[in-house]
Amino acid sequence: MKIDRRLLLNFDWTLFALVLVISGIGLMNIFSTGYSLSGLRQTPLYLKQLQWIAMGLAIMVIAFSVDYRLIHRYAYVLYGVAVVLLVVVALYGYATRGSQRWIALGGFMLQPSELMKLALILALARYFDRHRSLQGYGLRELVTPLILVLVPFLLILRQPDLGTGLILLIIFLAMVVFSGVRWRSVLWFGAGGIALIPLAWFFLHDYQQERILTFFNPERDPLGSGYHIIQSMIAIGSGGLFGKGFLKGTQTQLKFLPEQQTDFVFSVFAEEWGLAGGLVLLILFLFLILWGLKISQRARDLSGTLIAFGITVMIFSEVFINIGMVTGILPVVGIPLPFFSYGGSSMVVLLTGIGLMLNISMRRFILHS
Repeated sequence: MKIDRRLLLNFDWTLFALVLVISGIGLMNIFSTGYSLSGLRQTPLYLKQLQWIAMGLAIMVIAFSVDYRLIHRYAYVLYGVAVVLLVVVALYGYATRGSQRWIALGGFMLQPSELMKLALILALARYFDRHRSLQGYGLRELVTPLILVLVPFLLILRQPDLGTGLILLIIFLAMVVFSGVRWRSVLWFGAGGIALIPLAWFFLHDYQQERILTFFNPERDPLGSGYHIIQSMIAIGSGGLFGKGFLKGTQTQLKFLPEQQTDFVFSVFAEEWGLAGGLVLLILFLFLILWGLKISQRARDLSGTLIAFGITVMIFSEVFINIGMVTGILPVVGIPLPFFSYGGSSMVVLLTGIGLMLNISMRRFILHS
């Protein structure tokens, strides 16, 4: 695939470097989760993660090589494909631990809900770009965007995957507000959301209700629903200021900490590198998010602005929720830490999103190429 030389001259090395550094630290952290006092486990998760990173980088190259305006043109098609994949998951998906979220594709377990995050961003960007409103969007204009988010939200909630469903709602709300909405619409949405909270409680699965109750009092079931968050806070607290050192975290190495390589991967890092290491990682994420907002601000057209903003919101919300749940300030909802947690679908989709942001950043100088 031939890439315009002018694009390469304007390549966003800052964004690329930030992602590589965070992913590299995450790879080292996953190595630690697969390590025990007696040596390496049989299954080297860090090697699998390295494969996902390599696959994601390859797709990232494609994502920034094809003009994002062409991708933007087929946004509804991509959204439709993602919805079909969610339906396939509901009918024939692979189930484990009570959740049916994956499609087996050879040696790769595809999680369509991760793909839907990016597809929703593209679809919403397409809608708001084609239906601009100088006075702000009213309820009538927001019916289509609401349908765009509710269809995948309900399909994902059925899996069940409350965490990813919440991410879709956050992306939707952020992009609606960013695009401009009338205050009357905001009040209607707010009132409707508050009114639906008691009703939504009865649609949650028993374990989801238990997680919310545990959030308010982890000690109510310390060996059951409260075990994860209690062990996580012990791990983070025991790291102190500078941590116990690489491969020396006792909560991690003695396997007290559950879901070490996925949801609670930050707890592993905080135990080994302490408050100082945790702050460094959070600063890297902060720079990444601010740089994403800068790309959105500097984009030369509305579609680029909306796509870059949506991807930045996706990354921010996942970082905020993951760090919040492992530190006990939010309920546990099963959200991975971007570029850090083990997982193929998440890594590939995130790197594809970064490819789109690189695409937008590079093409701001040659809009009519």
